Amino acid sequence: MTTTDKQNPAEEKGFKFPKLTTMQLINFCIGFFGLQFAWQMRILLSGPVTESLGASPFLFSLIWLAGPFTGLVVQPVIGAISDNISTPFGRRKPFLLGGAILCSLALWAFPNSGKIADFLGKLVHSDVPIWGGLLVAAILIWVIDACINASQGPYRALVPDTMPQEQHALANSYLSLSIGLGSVVASGAAWFMKTVFNYQLSVETQFIMAALAFSLAVIWTCLTTKEYITKVKTTEEKTTQEKQTFLQSLKAFFSDIEVYKVCAIQFFTWMGVISMLIYFTNFSVHNVFGVPDLTSVSESVKQSYESKLLDGTNFSSFCFAIFNLVCFLCSIPIGILASKFGNKKVHTVALLLMAAAFTGLAFTVNQTYVAILMGLAGVGWASLLALPFAMLSEYIQKGTEGSAMGIFNLFIAGPQVISSIVLGAVIAKSPMTTDGLLNYHWEYAFLAAGICILIAAIMTPFIKEKKA
Repeated sequence: MTTTDKQNPAEEKGFKFPKLTTMQLINFCIGFFGLQFAWQMRILLSGPVTESLGASPFLFSLIWLAGPFTGLVVQPVIGAISDNISTPFGRRKPFLLGGAILCSLALWAFPNSGKIADFLGKLVHSDVPIWGGLLVAAILIWVIDACINASQGPYRALVPDTMPQEQHALANSYLSLSIGLGSVVASGAAWFMKTVFNYQLSVETQFIMAALAFSLAVIWTCLTTKEYITKVKTTEEKTTQEKQTFLQSLKAFFSDIEVYKVCAIQFFTWMGVISMLIYFTNFSVHNVFGVPDLTSVSESVKQSYESKLLDGTNFSSFCFAIFNLVCFLCSIPIGILASKFGNKKVHTVALLLMAAAFTGLAFTVNQTYVAILMGLAGVGWASLLALPFAMLSEYIQKGTEGSAMGIFNLFIAGPQVISSIVLGAVIAKSPMTTDGLLNYHWEYAFLAAGICILIAAIMTPFIKEKKA
């Protein structure tokens, strides 16, 4: 990357970050709206796409490992790199923009994985299919998740890079609001078009929408948000730091016992939340709407369940829309309540509500109850997307913001690996029958989710917060 000798104003003696106006905060968060729009589409529709290509429950859970594995590697690496470079465009923006553009291309290609596999087969003139559609889909999911992680870590690091400490909790609440809104629009689009206009959006169209939303929204934020550019280091300083960056980052990150507590809470919370995110669509389709497993049945059987399959997918989108609408509505109030009563008190209550909601989901397939419980869980989701980052920011050493967010992501990505492998195996070993055909107990995911989030809620009051 081309570097610049521009001095970081934050390094000048007595410099204070200017407070962002409401409009500036909105511009800052628009990019995250697009990021979450793309991520929500990936959550909602990766199951139906991969199942149509022959993925079993366990294989689907293994494909889901793309997210956590790329998160474990990409965010810490990109975070550390973005801490130690400078370009005419800033430290973080190149990663936001590059990740968004590459991810948009992969989003467009993903629902066409079968066609891409056929095209690749024809290129080599082979009668033996060396590129299966499921393999192409799995590769593209890895690309999508890697690019989202490449954007997400530096985006979070922009908070301490662009605004004063007293606005960090508010900014994270705004990010939570944009996540909720992006998820609502992404989740509700198909349901809205079907309900209001009786038009069913195709899977391909929904992924194109996600690609456009991600790239255009990030471009807007990059153009409207001022990033303070760091002073360029000498070659000798860069060489020395490249050898020591990761160990130094770990040491700086874990320099306070309270950081360990926040990380442990984040670990158990995400153990629960990811169990819902991975398996809710399959739960809606196969348990709530009674569609059996269709990976090994004839085409005529698949066609007989086509209507129910669409209804189940639309219902899942509707529930995710409610889940994220509640998150959207609660985001700013949670930030205000946290400022008044403290982050840990508000977060504890929110997690208890989420634990109760997920536990309830394990014992009902009633559509009304499922939708209400997903809405209740949205309160915890709003808190999770804001307050852990606000609590952590009190203990981050200046100059390590990017690497700190990357390391913190280990306690988000790690639980996803465990959940994908363990729960995927448990569900695959728990068959039942629907209409005389094979099905699975997808509701087991919510029992595990409720227990894990309850553990996180019990741990949260033991954090010692710094006084504002």
